[in-house]
Amino acid sequence: MKPVKVGICGLGTVGGGTFNVLQRNAEEIARRAGRGIEVAQIAMRSQNPNCQITGTPITADVFEVASNPEIDIVIELIGGYTIARDLVLKAIENGKHVVTANKALIAVHGNEIFAKAREKGVIVAFEAAVAGGIPVIKAIREGLSANRINWLAGIINGTGNFILTEMREKGRAFPDVLAEAQALGYAEADPTFDVEGIDAAHKLTILASIAFGIPLQFDKAYTEGITQLTTADVNYAEALGYRIKHLGVARRTAEGIELRVHPTLIPADRLIANVNGVMNAVMVNGDAAGSTLYYGAGAGMEPTASSVVGDLVDVVRAMTSDPENRVPHLAFQPDSLSAHPILPIEACESAYYLRIQAKDHPGVLAQVASILSERGINIESIMQKEAEEQDGLVPMILVTHGVVEQRINDAIVALEALQDVVGKVVRIRVEQLN
Repeated sequence: MKPVKVGICGLGTVGGGTFNVLQRNAEEIARRAGRGIEVAQIAMRSQNPNCQITGTPITADVFEVASNPEIDIVIELIGGYTIARDLVLKAIENGKHVVTANKALIAVHGNEIFAKAREKGVIVAFEAAVAGGIPVIKAIREGLSANRINWLAGIINGTGNFILTEMREKGRAFPDVLAEAQALGYAEADPTFDVEGIDAAHKLTILASIAFGIPLQFDKAYTEGITQLTTADVNYAEALGYRIKHLGVARRTAEGIELRVHPTLIPADRLIANVNGVMNAVMVNGDAAGSTLYYGAGAGMEPTASSVVGDLVDVVRAMTSDPENRVPHLAFQPDSLSAHPILPIEACESAYYLRIQAKDHPGVLAQVASILSERGINIESIMQKEAEEQDGLVPMILVTHGVVEQRINDAIVALEALQDVVGKVVRIRVEQLN
């Protein structure tokens, strides 16, 4: 059978890995796909020294690949929102299938891209956009298709997880670990997307859409970063039996869908709490399967290439099938997507860790307990430390039961107004993930 011809746009880390995997495992991939896969053209700005591309046609213009009549599948690995969007839409307009690892593109422009792909009868595959080499999109979209998904929670940014692991294991401060993450290549020179939760929110938006059958709605995701976390909070959490992770949480409720990324205390005995370094993990809870955990490398040359090529094989297998009978892009048929709303963070429910710096005066704890009680907030545990030598303030740490966030917000305003409370109250959400 005639080989399928693909064009790779972008020969950076993931593009280079994809080319190498396709060359090295060509025979095995052909056996799985049912026909050979040939890289017919590469668009790149600079040479990747890790790739031997001699003999493969090269161009500096990605749109040349999208318009090449010989190309069956365009692999988009250039990243970003703008040129990537134009490239993908151009490829679709020309009747080409698309494989992409671009989470930002799918999270922000996915609804438009999928609608165009349905119109043209082509496939857009994006497994590599979430969690690198972990095939979690396929697991939710296909493996768990019998389930009503209740919630999912994921450590889906390796940079943030590396930073929090170093803070917990070695007692290092955030700025120090961030600098090392940049030196090691885990974080960009501008680390905003990683440490402020934007990268994780892109990925969570995609996972939530597939899990709950809702349109992609990145603009409604709540994001909170890890830049304000201190080693003190990491240590207090450990003493209480928790670990802090930068977690993406999507949960179905009667009122709407929770879609949020933020630092989170997780019981230390949960498997996901023990995912360390740059590794990723996603936990999914369904009504039939219960809780399942997907763990592995969330980034890197060949782990991500593994997902790209896996998508490529799926596309090749499905190329001759009736477009109406293919697996839907977002797991549910397009006319069956739900209008269930995304909840604002104030309407989401969680338990909370609160750290209060108080003057060493009698009765402060009673005042704190009274403020929480008046707002229907129950305390699960309290830890009060000795007064700190440098300022004489007493750190008071509380963990509450689950409550709607607006009540906690109101309580924090009242706590910070107390005469004996100094500075801001530190608030970190707590998830049991039972």
